[in-house]
Amino acid sequence: MGNSRRRPKRRSKRPDEFELIRRYFAPLAKSAPGAFALTDDAAALSVAPGRRLIVTTDALVAGVHFPDDETPRSVAARLIGVNLSDLAAMGARPDAYVMAIALTRNYGVGWIKAFAGELKRQQKAHRITLIGGDTVATDGPLTVCLTALGSVAKGRELRRNGARAGDLIFVSGTIGDATLGLLALRGGIPGLGKRHAEALIGRYRRPQPRVRLGLGLVGLATAAIDVSDGLIADVGHVAETSRCIAEIDVDRVPLSAAARAAVARHPRLRERALTGGDDYELAFTVTPSRRKAVTALARRLRLPLTEIGRMRRAQGVGRGGVPVVEARDGAGHRIRFAKAGYRHF
Repeated sequence: MGNSRRRPKRRSKRPDEFELIRRYFAPLAKSAPGAFALTDDAAALSVAPGRRLIVTTDALVAGVHFPDDETPRSVAARLIGVNLSDLAAMGARPDAYVMAIALTRNYGVGWIKAFAGELKRQQKAHRITLIGGDTVATDGPLTVCLTALGSVAKGRELRRNGARAGDLIFVSGTIGDATLGLLALRGGIPGLGKRHAEALIGRYRRPQPRVRLGLGLVGLATAAIDVSDGLIADVGHVAETSRCIAEIDVDRVPLSAAARAAVARHPRLRERALTGGDDYELAFTVTPSRRKAVTALARRLRLPLTEIGRMRRAQGVGRGGVPVVEARDGAGHRIRFAKAGYRHF
């Protein structure tokens, strides 16, 4: 038998910018005539009469907003989710998005294919479409930026500044799962069972924007915000812009079974659950007379909506050390936090 050398495996060559767009991203835009199959430098989008265009942008950077080794599907799901959550908080119906992605040299065709595949699944789930963007190379880190476009009837958009004294504070779903999931992903919750850890990590990796809830809150909520930087911080934003103090009963804040298991093992994690962020649930206020309407909405959406406190009028809120959130336990004891939520700077 003669000597034979095994040939080294050839690395698949990544297509250039235009081939990458044509092969992976143009198919995501085929349902939008104004996207022109991504062959032009801009897109044209019509807005129906009597509606306002709502625009939001979020950037995700590897090593900052998600782990460096995160899967492409998780990056795509997170990218869509965090942006649609902003639209949901304004009661907007999602319509389309544009995306800019800066790829490092080590992201090959397989990564891009999986990333685009998840974008396609998210588009189908939320009835949105890609209409444009930009694709560039970088020495790092991987950066993806998405601008989501939605619409709402003129004058009906939800704002942060509409809460009034006496309004009830509600939150959707459960709080703290995502930040505890990131901690679990990094191995930081000793003794937590695999099932609970996986549930928390799943909530971190795949946020569920509450789009249907946002639409249902139009005409019902007096103010709304998505919980991205932490419940205490984000309710604080509503309180400050509405010139109120938010009184929150932390014992009423809904935690999942997995989060309760983590807090039972490590009580210090309750503070992290309340301030850690990345939940992408909606916190909103309503007048007391609309409590039954919230209950009916929760039943219709099959989504828990939990009353956690109320707004109180105050002067000089947010100035000179005046707090915008007063958190207490069920016995009425004041709870202070080292920090209210995540800060980007």
